[in-house]
Amino acid sequence: MSLIAAGGTTEPIIITNAAFFPDLNLQEFRDSMRLDGTVTDERAQHALEAAMFDANQSLAEYMHSQKDLGFESLEDVPDADWQPLGTNVRLYLRAVWCLAKANLIERYRDYDATGNGHDQADAMDITGDDLRRDAAWALSDIRGANRTTVELI
Repeated sequence: MSLIAAGGTTEPIIITNAAFFPDLNLQEFRDSMRLDGTVTDERAQHALEAAMFDANQSLAEYMHSQKDLGFESLEDVPDADWQPLGTNVRLYLRAVWCLAKANLIERYRDYDATGNGHDQADAMDITGDDLRRDAAWALSDIRGANRTTVELI
């Protein structure tokens, strides 16, 4: 007999992605980002789909350039010589998972917005910002772009 937290399921939920990008496994997301049962599968799936759309849009030009070079999927794109195999796919998953977790953190802020809960929510804002930064860096790394843009004001 196996026990599943209130929000989890025993059936694998695979979210189909565009052909160029890898599909998403809801349980891998839950495990990697340490989501407990308070986040239902439906809410986690919705957050993953929104994050997938954002990441795919951010990488649309990159995807087209790679397809023009003959690569049909992100997995087919060669990793840099100094990177282990599968780096681009792992960076993509990191970006999507970080964006989804940031979205969930922002949505759960209203769960307990009194006293201690509000203080915890303020701390979560930093975590959400950190997750968005990590996602932006992962997407930049896939594109081979610099992580930082500096402008004179």
